[in-house]
Amino acid sequence: MEPSSAATAQTHPQPRTPAELWSLLDSPDGQTLRARHVGEALLHLGLIDERQLREALQAQREERRLGLSRPLGELLVERGAITETQLRQAIAAWLGNRVVDPTHYQFDPAALALVPRVVAERESVLPLALRGDELVMLMADTLDQALLDELRFMTQRRIVPVLAAAGTLPAALARAYDQPAAPAVAGKVPLRPGAPGRPKPAARELLADLQQASDIGTEQQADIVSESDNTLVRLVHTIIEEAIAQKASDIHIETEPPPKPVRVRLRIDGELVKYLEIESRFRYALVARIKIMAGMDISEHRKPQDGKIDFARFGGPRTELRVVTVPTTGGLEDVVLRLLAGSKPMPIDSIGLAPRDLAALRRMALKPYGLILVCGPTGSGKTTTLHSLIADINTENRKIWTAEDPIEITQPGLRQVQMNPRIGWTFAAAMRTFLRADPDVIMIGEMRDEETARIAVEASLTGHLVLSTLHTNSAPESITRLLEIGLDPFNFSDSLLAILAQRLVRRLCRQCVQARPATDDELEALATHYLESCAAPGERLDVAGQIERWRAQYGVEEGGRRILRTYVKHGCPACEGRGYKGRLGIYELMLSDDTIRHHIRHRASAGEIRASALAAGMRTLRQDGIEKVLAGLTDLAEVIAATNV
Repeated sequence: MEPSSAATAQTHPQPRTPAELWSLLDSPDGQTLRARHVGEALLHLGLIDERQLREALQAQREERRLGLSRPLGELLVERGAITETQLRQAIAAWLGNRVVDPTHYQFDPAALALVPRVVAERESVLPLALRGDELVMLMADTLDQALLDELRFMTQRRIVPVLAAAGTLPAALARAYDQPAAPAVAGKVPLRPGAPGRPKPAARELLADLQQASDIGTEQQADIVSESDNTLVRLVHTIIEEAIAQKASDIHIETEPPPKPVRVRLRIDGELVKYLEIESRFRYALVARIKIMAGMDISEHRKPQDGKIDFARFGGPRTELRVVTVPTTGGLEDVVLRLLAGSKPMPIDSIGLAPRDLAALRRMALKPYGLILVCGPTGSGKTTTLHSLIADINTENRKIWTAEDPIEITQPGLRQVQMNPRIGWTFAAAMRTFLRADPDVIMIGEMRDEETARIAVEASLTGHLVLSTLHTNSAPESITRLLEIGLDPFNFSDSLLAILAQRLVRRLCRQCVQARPATDDELEALATHYLESCAAPGERLDVAGQIERWRAQYGVEEGGRRILRTYVKHGCPACEGRGYKGRLGIYELMLSDDTIRHHIRHRASAGEIRASALAAGMRTLRQDGIEKVLAGLTDLAEVIAATNV
């Protein structure tokens, strides 16, 4: 028997041009296999011969006599007659997909222009013909819905899948993309949104198109998104792309009962900003579209669901989105998408640490063993700080393992591991594995339980430098929290090197910030806040002395005297009228010394530990923030809000 395509070609001549292909696809029967069962379909495709089919059918009958019942296709795969891929191809053809042999096909340059070669080779697909918004796609597996979704996003076309005759696709790929490129004709090769040469439709423009469409979003429709909902697909894609462009950390999609609209808000620089309102009749379709992208169950509305979107698979930038749906009143669902761009670490000297704290932290990180903790609430930049510190010590002579959930920042030289608690791959399990993998440095994304903390302490005492994060408000509180969850105080005191507490505050926009001389009342208020954050109850505050120290450090000469300036936000197009653009960290570094170790062993209170750390020179979060106010980096309102604990 001839190779796979021969059998089908005997009945239906293979198309050689895009016009012939469209004629075949528009015909009532095309190349649908007329087979009684999958074995006959495999025979027609030339994947098995009659002897193999008879033997498999006989084996199936014998198994049925023994009370077993297995599909014929499974038996053929088990016997080595075909592969699982070939079986899927045959089933797809049997279910009605056209089978095309592209060996002598004349490829359409307009279709090829829509799919880059690297994507075509990676996914084993080949665009054959373009007509209006329909794109014929030759595929090795026409049943791969995730791939069909990706291609639909990438090309912004409705995909018409056809099945490649077995063994013909690799050669056709090479021939198609190696042929000379045809000159582009204006208006003939539509570019997908975001492609060079065509401005991307803004979300508001797409929303207007969606609201005018007559075939989407009626209340009577089922809660699904069909392939014809192309504008909705593009709208979701554009919302995500614009959120990435604005450096948002989260997208909030909040649904309400009719007639209230769906509200879309972005968290930018830690603050929620109104972004878009969408008519309520699209609420089910919008949520369902995101669920499909995240691989969730679109039929489940009563329970919360978690998923993730690899946005690169849909033609967007390399960004992962963590998706959570939350059931709300009236049978509706809210969606929150957290954007996790695979960014690179920031240099440690650019994250905002004061020179003294930076030198001390670097000194601790160069020690061969011990424990360094970074603490703060969710979203305070702990992971960024840890990666910046690790990048500073990431050299050829160190083996560094990291256990993270999720992996937000990547850097060469690290061995980074994603946690998966559903299969038992937890931080504690990763720690035990790392200790058998010859580490020098171990980073644990978070100390969530006693077991993880205990193993981390033991690792730090046996010749490894361990870095981790903790959800606590201040450096002294981190010690009491770890003692409360069951750590041995003697081991912990010996292992601890340093604890860095941090917060993020919004940075004043450099384009529109205005400086003016500070008044005496403003300076007195700043000095009072500064000194109260480290003073003991009832202690006298040297406000005048502190202001003079600031004049020497931050003052500028004006009119023969040194003055201090205050900086006021104004608002401009660069910061979209907010007066802030970007964020920076404020820090509190506590170094372990003999006094701190004594407090740990005797389970002292957080207040006693704090007093000893301040006596040793620790500067509080509020003090560090106020010094950044004097430097013109942020304002007092931001610092007070971030340190009001």
